[in-house]
Amino acid sequence: MNPSLIKAIESAKNQLISQGVHTVIAQFVDIHGAAKGKYIPVAHLQEVLTHGAGFAGPSIWGTGLPRNGARSEFYGQGDLTSLQALPWMPGYARIVCSGLVDGQPFSGCSRRVLMRQIERLNQLGYTLNVGIEPEFFLLKQDANGRPMAEAKDNLDKPSYDLKALARVREVLHRIELGLTACGFDVFQIDHEDASGQYELNYHYSDALTAADRFILFKMAADFIAEEAGYTFSLMPKPFADRPGSGLHLHLSLTNQLGLAVMADPSDTQGLSSIGRHCLAGLLTHSPALAALHAPTVNSYKRLVIGRSLSGTSWAPAHIAWGDNNRTTVARVVAGRLEFRLTDGSSNIYAALASTIAAMLDGLERQLQPPAAIDEDVYDWQAADFIARGVKTLPQTLGEALNALADDTLLANALGQDYVAEYLSTKQLEWIDYCRIVSDWEYQRYLTWP
Repeated sequence: MNPSLIKAIESAKNQLISQGVHTVIAQFVDIHGAAKGKYIPVAHLQEVLTHGAGFAGPSIWGTGLPRNGARSEFYGQGDLTSLQALPWMPGYARIVCSGLVDGQPFSGCSRRVLMRQIERLNQLGYTLNVGIEPEFFLLKQDANGRPMAEAKDNLDKPSYDLKALARVREVLHRIELGLTACGFDVFQIDHEDASGQYELNYHYSDALTAADRFILFKMAADFIAEEAGYTFSLMPKPFADRPGSGLHLHLSLTNQLGLAVMADPSDTQGLSSIGRHCLAGLLTHSPALAALHAPTVNSYKRLVIGRSLSGTSWAPAHIAWGDNNRTTVARVVAGRLEFRLTDGSSNIYAALASTIAAMLDGLERQLQPPAAIDEDVYDWQAADFIARGVKTLPQTLGEALNALADDTLLANALGQDYVAEYLSTKQLEWIDYCRIVSDWEYQRYLTWP
């Protein structure tokens, strides 16, 4: 082993021990983006950083690994730069792992899929900076496990309600303190458009750090909420009659000098030619991107046009863009792109990898976006979309999966094997949903006609 690595590992161990850490969580994500891992005594940190922590491959969603032979074992190899103590779990630290199988980087590891796309960008001299805006619910559950928002919060327009914020202030403050101690720059927390719904904003970082941090945010929020008796939920649409939760991505490219290359103050919409190419790539691939950015059946209960009970809907349903236009799938603001398709049920590594792949396609083919739309498309009639040539995002998970299956360019970029495993996993989910007989069907059809 490299002597400098040995020295770095010993230094990290000593620092953890001085912080009272006795256990390291070797953490990775499955194909759904769920945090997985195991506890490792701090004395064995070196093993995680070399050959990795071992897991039974077939026990992990989306690996496609066999039950026997060398390729049946999945190893999570730790990234030393991600190692940090967890303030909300005294005595524990987390290290982010990437997959190894049979001694080689595993193409089915979502984090490695993202790393490959980042490398493609780096070869062009660009870095993608990403700001992530998580919207989430803090809920109670009834005796049947159904979500309940507190009755006190049932306002006609609950956005920015300070009374509701005050009732969960301790939970939100603990999350803020924990994230800040882990290097996040949290700059605001607010009550969103639905009862029990909140948003926490922290400053941007490079794409890989942003993905790793989002997983840490989920781990912190889930743990702290549960301790306080709440359920933390990123479910896109937990209530049919209330607004849903998105995970908007703010995207900006910088060059090797750290200068933003997507912005042009002299342009009408503030975008450079590079920014327009990237935007065009995102719009071109939006139907397929939906399968990765809005990956659940429930995601498509959010991606519809319609007035919410609070009087505002921010969920996109059409493939268009505009200057500070929150009614389209892409919004241009301050020389950066806000991609509004994504929700919190996504695998953030796959979502960002596909985002980069789409942007790179726009750059490589010098695609041009359609004309900007600076109108509220929620007010349009069906004929307006046809006349303006504005297409609709997939309206079901099944449609989105078909779009991804048809997008060979995106599949080639992300890896044919990875996309095939993703489609196989998600198609089973879609089929299971289609075969469920719901309460709505009993109420409507039991004695029909």
